Amino acid sequence: MHEPQRTEDTAGAAPRGAPADESEAARRRRRAQFLRELHEAKELRNRVQPRRARAERMRQAMRMRTFRW
Repeated sequence: MHEPQRTEDTAGAAPRGAPADESEAARRRRRAQFLRELHEAKELRNRVQPRRARAERMRQAMRMRTFRW
């Protein structure tokens, strides 16, 4: 059996001796970058496929109207 390669992006893989806060900060930076890219991709998709985007907005509006608090 061999040990799997560890990368910086592996969740919870803080380097030995590094404080937990540093790994938390790195995780937050990666998450923020991911969310920025996700938002950008959604905007691009909405521009490229306006009919599908409109249909998705209508479905979301229906979900919000029928949601029970």
